[in-house]
Amino acid sequence: MTRAVLFDTETTGLDPAQGHRVLEIAALELINDLPTGQYFHTLIDPERDVPEEVVRVHGITARDVAGKPRFAAIAEELLAFFGAGPLIAHNAPFDFGFLDAEFRRIGAPALDRGRMVDTLALAKTRFPGLPNSLDALCRRFGIDLSARTTHNALLDCRLLAEVYVELTGGRQRGLDLQTESATHAHTIAYANDRTRIPRPILVSDAEIAAHEAFLAKLKSPLWLA
Repeated sequence: MTRAVLFDTETTGLDPAQGHRVLEIAALELINDLPTGQYFHTLIDPERDVPEEVVRVHGITARDVAGKPRFAAIAEELLAFFGAGPLIAHNAPFDFGFLDAEFRRIGAPALDRGRMVDTLALAKTRFPGLPNSLDALCRRFGIDLSARTTHNALLDCRLLAEVYVELTGGRQRGLDLQTESATHAHTIAYANDRTRIPRPILVSDAEIAAHEAFLAKLKSPLWLA
């Protein structure tokens, strides 16, 4: 069983070197590349203004983050959720760079780049020369984008998790697991339902005769072996 964490950040700008900060982070747990339903999500007080141009991108205003915890207050919980496995993000160097800057401010070490999995790089390898934004990949894989009116870290993580399954060829594995789970649940429900009455399928004499007549037309049918 392999555990990884897929994550996304929203920020006050594009460059931490210019004083821009993280104001939202979301992370999803993956086991064997499939989401488990466990997640981490929080808004963060960036301790600075939120420029109007970035509000138009992610919709998070200064009022939304007023009174929210500062990064230092959530860092320990975030690192615990990250664990020690791979860290997956779309355009991962961007998100790693912002988190590294936040960790540096509180005297914590940077994230290990050896843990980085960049889905943008994976997409560019698979679809060279094509648009590989999260929106473009969702459209290419037929993933519903109707809820994505603005960038949102938690929603983006959930969409990226579906994209990541497609990029890593895990869709069929996921469907198999869901089918097995559903079949198991149905079997338990049937076994526990004592009100069900068996309904045998009866075959009439005419249907038997028609079947035998059909077999007689076949050369060495297996059913008569």
